[in-house]
Amino acid sequence: MSAKSPSDAALKVSGLSQAAPTPFSLRPDKAVLDRIATDLDLSALRKLSFEGTLAPQGKRDWLLTARLGATVVQPCVATLEPVTTRIDEDVMRIFLSDFVETDESEVEIPEDETSEPLGTWIDPAAVMVETLALALPEYPRAADAAPEERQFTEPGKAPMTDEDARPFAGLAALKDKLKGDDE
Repeated sequence: MSAKSPSDAALKVSGLSQAAPTPFSLRPDKAVLDRIATDLDLSALRKLSFEGTLAPQGKRDWLLTARLGATVVQPCVATLEPVTTRIDEDVMRIFLSDFVETDESEVEIPEDETSEPLGTWIDPAAVMVETLALALPEYPRAADAAPEERQFTEPGKAPMTDEDARPFAGLAALKDKLKGDDE
């Protein structure tokens, strides 16, 4: 996040208090909501808030804790009707002064997803958009959108059903056949 140019909400690390947490509260206006909705391929972004604090951790690191609240509208994956979702997420990021990034082609992904490199700026707006993007439902579905069963097969052949595709369907049929032979 420090590699990008900071937003208007960015806080310069050298200006942060080492004695007490620095609070922040972001509530983007309509133009910013529309831009974020476009960037994240949303039908609409009705509400968005991001409130929290930046607190010193030791001598050179910083802890961001916040709460994201959003109301998003996305198209239903089955019907394309608008689906409204409320998102409420707790957020924590630790900005480390000694964060080590590697340029190697094969790198193990660290288990700690909350650690980030500390730059000159900490941008709560960038953390807000990233958190929103990760919290969005991948496959939004309208409440009345029932799953459809489709069948594809060559003419003259029996179509394969969902039941046929189940991993143990063949074993269950064999078991039933063997049970019938025993009787």
